[in-house]
Amino acid sequence: MKYREIKKLGIEVSAFGLGCMRFPMTEINGEKVVDESVSTPVIRHLIDNGVNYIDTAYVYAEQKNETAVGHALRDGYRDKVYLATKLPHWCCETAEDMEKILNTQLSRLETDHIDFYLVHSLGKAGWDKMVSFGVCDFLDRMKAEGKIKYAAFSFHDKYEVFEEIINAYDWDMCQLQFNFMDINNQAGLKGVRLAGEKGIPVVVMEGLLGGKLAKAPDNVQALYDEFPTKRSAVEWAFRWLANHPEIATILSGVTNMEQGVDNLAIFDRCEVGVMTPEEEALIDRVRDAYNSRTKVGCTGCRYCVPCPNEVDIPGIFALWNDRSLYNQPMKGNEGYKRRIDKGTAADKCIECGACEGACPQHIDIIEKLKLADREMR
Repeated sequence: MKYREIKKLGIEVSAFGLGCMRFPMTEINGEKVVDESVSTPVIRHLIDNGVNYIDTAYVYAEQKNETAVGHALRDGYRDKVYLATKLPHWCCETAEDMEKILNTQLSRLETDHIDFYLVHSLGKAGWDKMVSFGVCDFLDRMKAEGKIKYAAFSFHDKYEVFEEIINAYDWDMCQLQFNFMDINNQAGLKGVRLAGEKGIPVVVMEGLLGGKLAKAPDNVQALYDEFPTKRSAVEWAFRWLANHPEIATILSGVTNMEQGVDNLAIFDRCEVGVMTPEEEALIDRVRDAYNSRTKVGCTGCRYCVPCPNEVDIPGIFALWNDRSLYNQPMKGNEGYKRRIDKGTAADKCIECGACEGACPQHIDIIEKLKLADREMR
C-alpha cells in the first residue's frame, strides 16, 4: 500500500481510503440494515492489507452505516485506522443538535473519538446556517475535549463558495468531489490546487463519478484499447487522481470483496508522477467521449430519496444515462416500463422540490425527470 504524508498533521494515510457508503443492504426482522456479512470481512481485509482511512457518515444507509462500521472495527481494528464521519447540517435545527449528533455517532461507532470530523456536504446555504450555529467554535471545543482530532468539511457547490469556506477556518482537511470529468465542476481542479497552496490535504470522493467511470461505454473503451498500455477503466480513473500531489487519499466506495481486492492492486501502482503526457492526452479524449453521451450528472448518492411520492429518482437517472452511454435504448425503455408498472416512474413526481434541495450535484431534477420520461416511455 502506498501512503501519503499529511505534513500539516504529521501523519500518513493510505492512498486508498475505504468509502463505506455503498455496502449492500439486507433485511433483518423487517428492518433494512447494512449486510455485515459483506461489510465486516471487506473492511477488515482491507485494513489487514494496509488501508488506514475509513469513511462513513451519519446519514449513510438510512443511518445504519455507522453502526455497521463500528461493528467491523471491533477486535482492535479501530486502533489501526483514521476514522472519518460527518455532521449533517440539514439534521441540525439548533446549535445544540451538533453535539447531540456527534454523541450519537460516537455511540454507533463504539469509539471515544472521531479522527476526521467533517461538516457534511457544505454549500452556501448550509455553510451560512452552520456559521449561525457557531460551528467553528463547536469544532474547536470538540477538539479540546478530545471527541474529535481533526476538523474538516465535505463540499458540493461552486468554486467561489469553496474559497469562502476554506478561508474561514483553520481546517485540517477538506473532502471534494473530484475526478477527470469534474475538473471544472464544483471546487474542481482550481479548488484542489487552492487547498494544496494552503497546506490543507484533500480527500477525494466520487473518484469514479458514482461508478460511471468504472464501466467504459464503447466509444471510451475504443480509446483505451487503442492506447499501447492496457489498463482497466477503474485504474485509469484512479491513476489520474493519484497523480495530483495535493490529494492525501482517494475514497473508493467498494460494495464487495472483489472490488476491494482489485483496488488494493490498483493503488499499489498509483502515485504522484505516474501520468505521462500521452496518458494525460488520452484522458482528455476520454472526457470528451463521456460528455458526448451523458444525459445527467447524477452520481447515485441517493441523497434525493426516499421521495415522498416514491419516485425512483436515482434509478431513473441511471437507466437514462446507461441507455445513452451504452447505446441500449430497448434495455432502458424496458427498465423504465417496470417502474411505470410499479408506480415509481417520473410521472408520479408532484414537483415538491424536496429532492432538489437535497441533491449535492444541484441537478434540476424535476425537469430532468420530465425529459427522461419523454425519452424512455
